[in-house]
Amino acid sequence: DVKHNHLKLKPAVFSKDSCYLPPLRYPATCTFKGSLESEKQQYIIHGGKTPNNELSDKIYVMSVVCKNNKKVTFRCTEKDLVGDVPEARYGHSIDVVYSRGKSMGVVFGGRSYIPSAQRTTEKWNSVADCLPHIFLVDFEFGCSTSYILPELQDGLSFHVSIARNDTIYILGGHSLANNIRPANLYRIKVDLPLGSPAVNCTVLPGGISVSSAILTQTNSDEFVIVGGYQLENQKRMVCNIISLEGNKIEIREMETPDWTPDIKHSKIWFGSNMGNGSVFLGIPGDNKQAASETFYFYMLKCAEDDVNEDQKTFTNSQTSTEDPGDSTPFEDSEEFCFSAEANSFDGDDEFDTYNEDDEEDESVTGYWITCCSTCDVDINTWVPFYSTELNKPAMIYCSHGDGHWVHAQCMDLAERTLIQLSEGSSKYYCNEHVKIARALQTPKRTLPLKKPPLKPLHKKGSGKIL
Repeated sequence: DVKHNHLKLKPAVFSKDSCYLPPLRYPATCTFKGSLESEKQQYIIHGGKTPNNELSDKIYVMSVVCKNNKKVTFRCTEKDLVGDVPEARYGHSIDVVYSRGKSMGVVFGGRSYIPSAQRTTEKWNSVADCLPHIFLVDFEFGCSTSYILPELQDGLSFHVSIARNDTIYILGGHSLANNIRPANLYRIKVDLPLGSPAVNCTVLPGGISVSSAILTQTNSDEFVIVGGYQLENQKRMVCNIISLEGNKIEIREMETPDWTPDIKHSKIWFGSNMGNGSVFLGIPGDNKQAASETFYFYMLKCAEDDVNEDQKTFTNSQTSTEDPGDSTPFEDSEEFCFSAEANSFDGDDEFDTYNEDDEEDESVTGYWITCCSTCDVDINTWVPFYSTELNKPAMIYCSHGDGHWVHAQCMDLAERTLIQLSEGSSKYYCNEHVKIARALQTPKRTLPLKKPPLKPLHKKGSGKIL
């Protein structure tokens, strides 16, 4: 939250019944209003790159389950899909449309690795445009259906998508096959009657050529496109206002912000929508060095009253975990995502009343804990032990008693075992409690012993069996 030119961060944790959410890069995200009272605001996350540089095809659903002055608690669950499941991808879009009292997710575009039969040692990480199919996803039942529309000829990545009621507008994007950013503008309309959904696409004039742009909403019928790239290694410094009225869309240039010299000369930039017509932008701190440890952050206000307002600058010294040499200078740059809902935390002024001294002691609840008597994980000396780790040690939840967290490395878990435990829902017990857990297990059922029948005794002269 940004108030009075100060950036305030609030701690966030996941509930104990949450699934593992990997730190994905370039996933598709959107907000979704659930049908239940407890699911007023949900966040849908699909696809993206994992820390192992693999692509994900999973869908995660996040919701806020607890919010107080100390921290926010999220619940994350994985949604299984059946039917025409979208292949693993990144750089795509996911939106939610609402029609006839029903809702449906729409997945489009992105990039994926080339088929395994075509992958060689030299081309192992080569990617290609996904087929230009439209996927409708039912979040309630987990059903996915693909649609082939003749108007969509190319797969596009890092495009801009705008969802409004039953309509989605697709603007710009980058075609990897042709290495162009066509000035495309598509209108995709989804009708959800009682039977099968109907999906129609219309090609509209007046599109713009841009990729990796940021979209922010200034009012119910108006949006602003900020940032992005118009050519390889060339940022797009012009901003556009998008007005929607009925089935009509109008795109016009807005007054160019007074960019700072640092922003003008930086080759890469990244950021996200912060709601209320505000955009959070970041650039490397020192463009002369190959690897910079500092980033500069700017708040750009796009609302009409604040277009000419001076940009506010924030700095931090967070070391990047990404090697700049491993990524291209345009789409594959550092990025992050914020909620598009401006009023997610409004109403209680919780940020103003938050006191850092009230935060829980991380030596007990955080990553840097003494998980067992032989734990030797130290924040000052720890280095990645598993390939899935980035800047924190992998942890596993022990189900004994009220439960507690232990380091996977201290428990001597193989990485394959760690991944299996994180994907499943079975209970795990650490080395200190596994014997107790075994003692509490129900003994195996044993078959009763077969006893031979007793031979009958005959009494002489009676002829009766005793």
